Amino acid sequence: MPDNNGAMQHKPFSPACERNQDAILAVLREQFADRTQVLEIGSGTGQHALHFALALPQLIWQTSDVAANLPGIRQWLDEARRSNTPAPLTFDINGAPPAGRFDAIFSANTLHIMGWAEVQRLFTLLPALMASDALLTVYGPFNYNGAFTSPSNAAFDVSLRADHPQRGIRDFEAVDALAQSAGLVLVEDRAMPANNRCITWRRSS
Repeated sequence: MPDNNGAMQHKPFSPACERNQDAILAVLREQFADRTQVLEIGSGTGQHALHFALALPQLIWQTSDVAANLPGIRQWLDEARRSNTPAPLTFDINGAPPAGRFDAIFSANTLHIMGWAEVQRLFTLLPALMASDALLTVYGPFNYNGAFTSPSNAAFDVSLRADHPQRGIRDFEAVDALAQSAGLVLVEDRAMPANNRCITWRRSS
């Protein structure tokens, strides 16, 4: 895609997305088998969206992120020209949420990037975004009982907080409490490669 000066721009690329996308897809094949419309919060480069939309063509996969990331997402989606990947939506967690309700919401590697106040705000916004019986699946590292699950996660947490003191790996118990306060019930907490987790909640009727 050319920029305003006519030069070609490379699509944004995340090696981590390439590494984890198939493991996440295995979870989504099960959890989202009967879903139809997914909102991805924090779509990043757009790689996950395209990979999952190609593998799960029954899903309308709606990307969203802060405005600065939308051009990169559009590059991935425009190149693939998939009918089940509409244009990305602007969604800043500190602003208004997108319109509409979805029967599934997905987010990868976002909770440790947000500040804790933003994580809390996300869960207060979820009921307005989720249809009855909707699912929420979140991927990323978590602590349990206040402890890191590996030395590599402990080191990662140090690097996160060095970049921004409000960042950090979240405690599962605290996040689950937020989910419960939003009317969500834990469905599955699955171990993933590289000391990550894929956690799914369901909105109770």
